[in-house]
Amino acid sequence: MASQTHRYLILPGWQGSPHDHWQSHWQRSLPNATRVEQADWHCPDLRDWILTLEKHVAAASGPLVLVAHSLGCITVAHWVAQAPRASLCKVLGALLVAPADVERDNCPDALRGFAPIPRESLPFPSLLVGSDNDHAASAPRALQLARDWGAQATILPGAGHINVKSGHERWEQGFAYLYRLQRQIEQLERRRA
Repeated sequence: MASQTHRYLILPGWQGSPHDHWQSHWQRSLPNATRVEQADWHCPDLRDWILTLEKHVAAASGPLVLVAHSLGCITVAHWVAQAPRASLCKVLGALLVAPADVERDNCPDALRGFAPIPRESLPFPSLLVGSDNDHAASAPRALQLARDWGAQATILPGAGHINVKSGHERWEQGFAYLYRLQRQIEQLERRRA
């Protein structure tokens, strides 16, 4: 049930999403899907990651749905806090999967430059999917981020960081959350019509 009228922009997190990651599978499966390719996946720079995301959004020829994982979710929040209105208006919604809490005590040093995490509500429908045993963000922390960002939230049991290491190579069941987000977007569009 992927939409043919808009594009999907895949935003991997720290170290990128390898070929067997669900984001790579989704990029191959969804029509009109592209990926944000950062210059440095291993030593991420917040300013560079925001600028790269902005370039992709600004260059898009139609409306976008963002599909972010881990540090990609945090990048979306930072981008929203400073993006031009014209770019924000291109984004229909965002699926935010396993956000990385870059403010946690055991956060890898490479990610600390992404703190503090913006707390502003996102200006488009969003759905956050976390896990009750994710090393990168506890369930209460994921729920707090969802509240801050105005996102609907789902916490999966025992799903880890929702990546290859936690057994989520294709993550077909994740499409249900994408479809739920798309229904939110369609409901909002009907109310605005």
